[in-house]
Amino acid sequence: MYEQLLNLDPLVINFSKAGQDAINMVLAVVMFGVALGIRPAIFKEVILKPKSAIIGLISQWILLPAFTFGLVVVLNNYITPMIAMGMILVASCPGGNISNFITSLSKGNSELSITLTAFSTAFAPVTTPFNFAFWGGLYTTYLNNQANVALQTLEINFLDMFYIVFLLLGIPLILGLLTSKYFPKFANKLKKPLQYFSIIFFIAMVILAMGNNLSMIMKYIWFVFFIVLVHNAIALLLGYSAATLTKLPKKDRRTLTIETGIQNSGLGLVLLFNPKIFPPELMNGGMLFITAWWGIWHIVSGLGVAALFLRNKQI
Repeated sequence: MYEQLLNLDPLVINFSKAGQDAINMVLAVVMFGVALGIRPAIFKEVILKPKSAIIGLISQWILLPAFTFGLVVVLNNYITPMIAMGMILVASCPGGNISNFITSLSKGNSELSITLTAFSTAFAPVTTPFNFAFWGGLYTTYLNNQANVALQTLEINFLDMFYIVFLLLGIPLILGLLTSKYFPKFANKLKKPLQYFSIIFFIAMVILAMGNNLSMIMKYIWFVFFIVLVHNAIALLLGYSAATLTKLPKKDRRTLTIETGIQNSGLGLVLLFNPKIFPPELMNGGMLFITAWWGIWHIVSGLGVAALFLRNKQI
């Protein structure tokens, strides 16, 4: 399995500066759409009853990256360094914006879902680079005995990643909040179309990233499928377990399950496409493949969990 996965690393995606700028701009529009659904009153509710939100953020910011590192330790002899770093990158990203839609479908707590998405996105300029640098640094320092030269030269630059994530997420979030507050009717009209657009955008990104490497993808998809399946299942179980152990209400349990299991893989892909953060000579095809497939799979698993919640009223 290790040798097969190693063959993914030469997968290279080349974008012109114009193409890179276009992708960044579209992701910013998607995050602007997320912010349109956020009402300032939601934050007041969280301050008054913070327990569920705090546990949700702990689950996303601390538990998921830590358990991901534990999974990387267990699979260390079977996965390549780039696959491991891809798993850590996905776990470091904020919650995905489609989590709000799936929470609503699951009869969960939509207000809590929007709050968690908002907070995890707002703090992503700090939490994403920090978690990737911290857990990725642990991996490259202590576990990566079989690393190739490219990974050994990987420098995880916190400030560069902070700057990019702030531009892509922080500014659009602020603009979206201002639009929602001062132009509520306009914000309501835009919310749904931008939600659908975000799903189309991610699928288009995956096609652009993988289109020229279809034969390689089909050859190794089953190895990556298994890794993402296990990783995503752990994320979903983490959210549900954290909520259950802290005796949160049923609606909040469902919300935390979905929020922890759905990550903003689009941000992960955009970071991977950025040559200032991940230079092409790193040969990080394994990271790219894991991140792209996670973004597809978490839609499938999220809808599956929603169906399970609707069938079983007790969970």
